[in-house]
Amino acid sequence: MRITRLAIGWALAVFVATAATADGGGASAARNVPRGSDLARAIAAIEGSAYQRAIGLLETHTRRNPTDADGWNWLGFARRKAGALDAAFIAYRRALQLDPKHRGAHEYLGEAYLQAGDLASAEKHLAILDQLCWLPCEQYSDLKAAIASYRASPH
Repeated sequence: MRITRLAIGWALAVFVATAATADGGGASAARNVPRGSDLARAIAAIEGSAYQRAIGLLETHTRRNPTDADGWNWLGFARRKAGALDAAFIAYRRALQLDPKHRGAHEYLGEAYLQAGDLASAEKHLAILDQLCWLPCEQYSDLKAAIASYRASPH
């Protein structure tokens, strides 16, 4: 009986640790980025609100790494923050083509839809995140809060 409890506890700990670190992109994805890479420099630029610089670095990164869903997600984020909403949609959709379960891309695409005034599409991405997040996840919570804020504000 004691062994079974230990095995269950160990399996649960592994599951929680995996769920906490495998977020599918977003802010915590920066932890796994090689230092000095275009992607690392772009994330640093984003953190400093230097979105145009980040866009240039991310366009280079995605040209060199066209199957990197995280790179495409960050490119969408930088473009959206720079005010290039149509270009952001293209990058987010590419990230989701590469990784349909990319939680960061679903969150940020939902936020882009809110910026464009499309609440229904944002809610669709919230529903997808609800399915992807077995435990509460940051991306779901953030998009849910953004939707609540959108609903509370005049448009």
